[in-house]
Amino acid sequence: MLERIGNLLEKTNDIKRSAYLWNAVNAMLSALQSPVILMVITRTTGVYDAGVFSIAFAVASLMLYVGLYGIRRFQASDIHEKYSFQEYQGMRFITCGAMIAASFVYCVYGLGFRHYSFEKAEIVFVICLIKLIQAYTDVVHGNMQQKDRLDVATKCSSLRYVMEVLALCGGIVLTHSLLFSCVICLAVSVIFMFLTTMNVGRRYCATYRPRITPQRFKKLAFDGFPIFISLFLNMYISNAPKYAIDAYLTEKVQAIYNIIFMPAFMVMLIANFIFNPIITSYAELWLSGTREKFRQLIRNIRRQILVILGLTALGLLVAYTIGIPVLARIFGVDLTGCRMELCVVMIGGGALAFATFFSTVVTIIREQNFLLLCYGAAALTALLLSGVLVKNYGMMGAAILYTVIMCILAAMLGFLTIKKLFHARRLIEQ
Repeated sequence: MLERIGNLLEKTNDIKRSAYLWNAVNAMLSALQSPVILMVITRTTGVYDAGVFSIAFAVASLMLYVGLYGIRRFQASDIHEKYSFQEYQGMRFITCGAMIAASFVYCVYGLGFRHYSFEKAEIVFVICLIKLIQAYTDVVHGNMQQKDRLDVATKCSSLRYVMEVLALCGGIVLTHSLLFSCVICLAVSVIFMFLTTMNVGRRYCATYRPRITPQRFKKLAFDGFPIFISLFLNMYISNAPKYAIDAYLTEKVQAIYNIIFMPAFMVMLIANFIFNPIITSYAELWLSGTREKFRQLIRNIRRQILVILGLTALGLLVAYTIGIPVLARIFGVDLTGCRMELCVVMIGGGALAFATFFSTVVTIIREQNFLLLCYGAAALTALLLSGVLVKNYGMMGAAILYTVIMCILAAMLGFLTIKKLFHARRLIEQ
């Protein structure tokens, strides 16, 4: 059976076309996970559980970046294999251990300082463990992408996403217990990790035995640290309004904010699936060192910028016209008076898409140390403004906070990217 599953996952007539298609499917499924689960929860157990799930998912998404350590982009663009898969995997074992520890510490903090109930803390921790599966499988998927089989990697994660959603939603409908449903989801995620990723991954990975020396660990940790910090801060600033709502407002407000936040986040994810498959090709164009290849890289970057602009404009139009009635109908929650908040958040979603794309380009051209300045400034802004805006202006304050910090981040990263590319062009054309 395992052999048959592996053959089905590898089957394709066109690897590049399959990679684009399945990466698109994977991005959509990832984007739909939270809203689908949130919809089922609001219609089954109510907005309180929806608010608990929302903050748990936000915390788990932040902890995920501790496990990932930002190495995937570095690994996927490591076409000369500066580090072996065993070294990448050894690094991932260490970062996943740190992720478990950080998740536990946060739950204890929630119990002691955020007045979490034991059940809420348990839900947060279990969802963090579900994200832990994603953090580990990512290193195997990165090895597949290095070997031009992104299609296989995205098929594996897509199937696991579907089964996680079915397990959690099915558990909610049958048991009306969010905690028990999360435990079921975790068990299903582990099973499908072994059936898909670990199964087919043996065809690309010589061994699953990790190996990394202290010296190589330090070097890889140093190379990945700027990317890790930037992505961790990126997730923090993306969810800063949710953390502020968790601290100052109610679970009901948390649920409503997450509902209007969903369309904005999907703009970024849809843009993400368009340029994720081309990370390796961008790296190849950059490393070629020729004038023609460099010009092609510039053309590709311009094309992606126009795509993100178009997606943002379309999203804003939909949000202003039919966004609120559609969301209210889907989630079964009264969203009267939230149109302006939705539009403001949509602008922030477009800015996040730009920031994510520019950070990817900066990583490819190996200027990732500058990411710390950009994300640090945005995170500091979020830290200084979150309490003031959310406490005083409620939902609109959260929407404004999100958009302001995303626009600051996008502007800084865009300026940095353009500056570095102009400098590189002068050197190439000399």
